[in-house]
Formats: sequence, structure tokens, C-alpha cells
Amino acid sequence: MAIPRQLPNAITIVRILCAPVFLWMLLVDGGADGPLRWWAAVLFIVAIATDGIDGYLARKYEIVTDLGKLLDPIADKALTGCAFVGLSILGELPWWITIVVLVREIGITVYRFAVVSDHVLAAAWMGKLKTVAQAVALSLALLPLAAVVGEWIVWINIVTMTIAVVLTIASGIDYIVSEMRGRAKR
Repeated sequence: MAIPRQLPNAITIVRILCAPVFLWMLLVDGGADGPLRWWAAVLFIVAIATDGIDGYLARKYEIVTDLGKLLDPIADKALTGCAFVGLSILGELPWWITIVVLVREIGITVYRFAVVSDHVLAAAWMGKLKTVAQAVALSLALLPLAAVVGEWIVWINIVTMTIAVVLTIASGIDYIVSEMRGRAKR
């Protein structure tokens, strides 16, 4: 069965468009633990989980494109960036965490665009691990689980968020070191 060549990129674009909708749903009622908070969390989880689908389809059907390599990390950053900012606006996540994450994410994205005419900077394994860690930590932070299972879940979220921030910094350093080595070889 053949799939349309543009399907993986279309999925990625839909993921990008979900980011502002998710942020609006998160913030519209002040972050209350009501239905919109749950729906915002579900939208985030579905949108971030489909990251694997577009990449899988592109690789399986050999329709990987430079555009897809460029847009896919942007979709991840749009979703996670909106989640970090939204949680900080609501006072549920310290702003310093959001700033550290956004500086890394925006820095790598700007660099990707700066070198796109020379080469496409695809996501490395540590960057992918960072994205998974952020997705898990943000999903736990977005879901109002403390009201359902108890306050102990807050400690689980602190641990997962710490892992996500450490991997964010480490993967940023990894990108810089890899690019410096690559430039030395060119």
C-alpha cells in the first residue's frame, strides 16, 4: 500500500498547528483542573506522540525529505515550548527552567536555519532522548493527576522534569561539540 509522499510532512504541520490551540486550552481558564486542562493535556500528548508516526512513515516508505528533517524538530519545539511557557505563566513551573530550555531550543533552531544551505542538522540520539524526557515530564505536569492520585505524583514530576532539563542542556552541548567536529572535518 502506497501512502501519499506528503503525508509525513502533513502530520508534522498539523503538529505545529496544534501548539497554539493547546496553549489556548491550557490558559483559557487560568489552568484550573477542569475539562479544558484535561483536554489540553490530551491534545499535547497526542500531538507529541505523533512525532514517531511521521518519522516512521517517512523512513518506512523512503520519503524522508530535508523539509521534514527541518520541520519535525520545529514541531517538537513548538509543542514543548508552548507547554513550558504555559506552565510558567500558570506559576506551576519556575521561569528559569523555561528560559534555560527555550534558550537551548531556539539557539539550536536558529543554528539549523543558518546552516541549512550548507547541510541539514538532523536530530541526534541525545536530542531525541531529550524530546522524550521533555514529553514525559510535561505530560505529567499538564495532567492534573495530584487531584486524582494524590500529591506524591508531584515528586515524580520533579524527578522527570529534572531529567528533562539535564538532558536539554547536555544535548545542546552535544550539538555544539558535534558541529564543531564536523566543521573541523570540512
